[in-house]
Order: sequence, then C-alpha cells, then structure tokens
Amino acid sequence: MKKIGFLYVKGALPMFEDFGNLPTHIVRNNGMINGFKIHKELDGLIIPGGSIIESQSVSEELKKEIIKMDTAGKFILGMCSGFQFLSNKTDIGRKSPCPINREGLGLLDVSFSPMVGTDRVKAKIIKDSFLTEGMVGKKITGFHCHTYGNITGDAEPILKSLVKRTNYANDPREILSGVRNDDGNVVGLMVHGALDENHDLVRNVLKFIDADENDILKIKNANKTLLNKIKMEIGVETGINIDKSVEVNNSVHKSSTKIIMIASTGSDSGKTFITTGIVGALIKQGYKVGVLKVGPDIRDIVPSLYLNKEKMENFSSIKIGGLGWKDLKEVFEDLKKNNYDIVIVEGVMSIFTGMLNKKVPFSSAEIAIAANIPVIMVSPCNKGGIETAAVDVVSHVEMMNKMGINTAGIILNKVYDEGIAESTSQFIKDKTKTEFLTFIPKIQLTERGNMPEVEIKLDDFCLNAMETAQNYLDIGKIIKLAEEPKFNNYMEFKEIIDRFTGIKEM
Repeated sequence: MKKIGFLYVKGALPMFEDFGNLPTHIVRNNGMINGFKIHKELDGLIIPGGSIIESQSVSEELKKEIIKMDTAGKFILGMCSGFQFLSNKTDIGRKSPCPINREGLGLLDVSFSPMVGTDRVKAKIIKDSFLTEGMVGKKITGFHCHTYGNITGDAEPILKSLVKRTNYANDPREILSGVRNDDGNVVGLMVHGALDENHDLVRNVLKFIDADENDILKIKNANKTLLNKIKMEIGVETGINIDKSVEVNNSVHKSSTKIIMIASTGSDSGKTFITTGIVGALIKQGYKVGVLKVGPDIRDIVPSLYLNKEKMENFSSIKIGGLGWKDLKEVFEDLKKNNYDIVIVEGVMSIFTGMLNKKVPFSSAEIAIAANIPVIMVSPCNKGGIETAAVDVVSHVEMMNKMGINTAGIILNKVYDEGIAESTSQFIKDKTKTEFLTFIPKIQLTERGNMPEVEIKLDDFCLNAMETAQNYLDIGKIIKLAEEPKFNNYMEFKEIIDRFTGIKEM
C-alpha cells in the first residue's frame, strides 16, 4: 500500500476534517518522515487549510521536497490555504488600498484575491483528476471558509461551487472552487470537508494507493491513534500539552453540556480573541470544549478549532435571519451526540444587532433568550474610551434585563488605564448587579495577521489569546456561570417590540 503524508506545521489546521479516512504520515517542516526525504518516502501529500500563506510557516527545505514530489508525478492535494500555497500568489490585502501578495509554489497556474465565503455548498465536478476520476457531472457537498476565495488563472477547472453569499452579501451564483495541473497529479480545492462528506472522492484516493479492505481497516485504526496523539498538544508545535491525568470538575464533566455566550456592545470588541482564549484555557484544563458561532461567519471560530483540534461541524453555525447553517433547536440536538463538557457561543456584532428585523431570530439576543443562555458582555475601550465603554455596557445590560436575558458577567476589553477602569467598577456593579466584572488590558495585536476578519496568523493569535485568558480571566468562574440550555422557542416579534420599547400595543 502506498503512503500519503499530511502537512503538519504552524498555521495548518490539524482538524482531520479535510482528508477523511486516508492513511496519513505526519510531515513536519524538515521535509522528512522516518528519517527519509518525503519525495522518496511518500506517494502523495495533503496540505490542509489554515493560515499557511499568512504565516509563511513552510520552510525552504519542505518547499523543495514538495516540488520534487510534483516532478516525480506524485499526487498533491491542497485545501483552501493549502491550495493557495500551491498557486502562483495570493493577495492577502483585504481592506488594503493596494495588493499585499504572498508567493506560492506555482504548481497550480492560478492566483487568489480577496473574496469572503462561508456557505455550506454543493459543488459540481466538471473535469477528471486523480481525485475526481469518473465523477464528472456529479455534485459533492462541503463548506467554504475563506477570506481570499477569488480564483483567476489558466489551470484546468475541475470544480465549481454553487454559493448563496460572498463578501457578506446575497449573490447566488456559480464560482470556481477547484483546479488541477496539466498532468492531473496536483489538485487544489476550496471546499472544506469534501473528503469527509463524499465517499467517492476518498474511494478514488484509496484506489490510487491500492488499498484493500484490510488496508482500510488498518487506516482507520492508525488514524484514530494518530488523532489521539496530536490532541495531546494544544495547537501545532506549541509545546503546550494537555494534562489528561487531571480529573475534570464533576459538576460540569459528563453530567450535562453547559453553555455560555460571549457577546458584545458592537463589532471590533475582541469577541473572537476572548472566545479563543477561553477555549484554549479550558482545553488545557482537560475539558472537552465545543465552540459555535451565531450567524454565518464561521471564520471567527477557526482559531478556537485550531487550538481545540476539533473539526468544523454542520452545527457550528447558528442560523439567524435565514443566514447560517442550522436552527438553534437542531444545533442542540446535535450537541447531545458530542458529549462536550462546555460549549462557548460567540455572538455576532452587537448582541442587539438585527433584533428589530421582522425575521425571527435575527440577533444574538434572540438566540440567548430562546434557550436561556447566560451571556458575558464584552465592551471595548478602543473607540470611545473607558468611560464610554462603561456607560455603553450598562445601557446594554439594562436592555438585556428588559428582554429577559441572563447577564452572567462583564468584560471591559482593551483597557489602557487600569486606574480609570477601576473608577468605573462600582458604577457598573451598582447598575448591572453583576459580580463578575473583569478588565483585560489593551494587547498589541493591531498589526496585520491578528485580525480574523482581515488576515490571521493562527499560531500568534491563538497563543496570545490563550495567555491573555489565563492571565486576566477567572476560568473557573466562567465554568460555574455556564448553564445547561433548554430551548423554549423564539420570542414573537410583537413581544420583542413590546419589551424593547416598553410600550404594549392595544
């Protein structure tokens, strides 16, 4: 049976979601496995998604080995960021007035530029390759999770995705999402989960490596062992191990799945940074942690999944206003099958954004109300100052109380003066009656590479977030604030208006 390697370097998502039940040998940055160069030892290589392009984490030695594999006609499959790594170049200059190009290996004659995509998709196969042999005309399923998804160039198209939205706007159309080189041995895909969800693709690869039924059983057992091994470490090559010998608090562990939401007074509050940090800190303590996103922008929870080594699930996105993947009630049904100790839900924009839209639900507030999910509110000090952040969060919590939302705690984020922050403490506590009030100082993460909605270097972002959570948040208290949810249905729009305005219509 032939050997396949899996690229395992900083910035590469080790979720095992993008290569199904295929035999995998971990390929690290030295370009070797078992003491041999990979171009001599392997028959195929899979390069996962993540932030490989932004992080520039692949060594020159490994690049040379990958090129030698192509020269030898061995198969190479790149997924999302792995696809971009195989291309000519990627413009990572989203929100920049001019391109910021990162060079790829040039094995696929295409280039990438900014286009956000976060749909669950169906994709149509339009050309044969080692991966799609005998499947032309068929459709596969998966999801898009990218920031730079616009593909241009002369490589042979093999896949087109049917998308509903791009760049946060409704724009139903068919877009290019997969190509091959002229020889057909190098393939790039933008459809995550394609190998997990579509057995015919996996069958083609198993056929290529001459795997019989006994081989396939061995593959599954070997991958299970490998997955358990890499899950002992948080993230990739961090050196931070999970102490599995520590018994997790039985008040949370196994008795039920408890949930808490991280919401905010507005965008650019640091929700993603704080959520990632909390998830990392919980994992380190031995908890099995799930993470969900309100709305469709699943890119926000990728850093948490990077630390957690969990794959993106079809319930990872909570649907609001028809946007997203699954309704909250269905999400809860799926969560029961996964045996999480605690689930962190990241809200979207302000907790109230969309609440007065006639589509129900259309806000993080309505999701919290529907299942009595306790909420920790984040209020950033970077826009109007600490005083404004204090007044802002107080007014939000007062409205949350009117709406029937359980405010479990408050975080003033990006605090630049601890003395001023302390001066607001009594005001916030008196007005909100919260006992969980925490300040997080301004962390120097404003440079490119630390903004999930623009450009992210997963390794740096995640480790900074985890260290911040451990230093400034009482993780034990957050665990106690989480509660077991119970879906009670969504509030009617008329009742939302009545509570929001305080005026009942006759």
